[in-house]
Amino acid sequence: MLTKPQHKTDLRSDAGLASALRVSMARLTRRLRRQAAAHSLTPTQFATLAAVERHSGITPGELAELEKVQPPSMTRVIAKLEERGLVARTPHPIDRRQVTVTVTEAAEKLLKEERRRKEAWLTQRLKDLSSEERAILRQAAPILEKLSRI
Repeated sequence: MLTKPQHKTDLRSDAGLASALRVSMARLTRRLRRQAAAHSLTPTQFATLAAVERHSGITPGELAELEKVQPPSMTRVIAKLEERGLVARTPHPIDRRQVTVTVTEAAEKLLKEERRRKEAWLTQRLKDLSSEERAILRQAAPILEKLSRI
């Protein structure tokens, strides 16, 4: 049986659904962030590192556009990640005035551990749900993924 949301929102309207999703997803995101290992990366640094992993060989400008931040901000984030040995800059293969960014082996290890910790925590929380609730989440997962990409 599904549990009623803690906040009072009319889920019959799109606006109500949007409000309920916003609140619930923000809470879940905060709870997942608390599972972070002691790597002391900011959420922005971690998101950037994950994006570089997904788009290896990306330029800082492309990365800024992808992450919806200003190029100077992205340059500072990349510099901090490079200082920690988590990303490497290499000359662009075509335009030598640019660089591309890739993750290092240390970053791959950090990302893998971070994902493992968060997925272990979430797996435990899923055990508290009924089989019906987990089935609904299985159906909702691709829809939430689609929303995240629109």
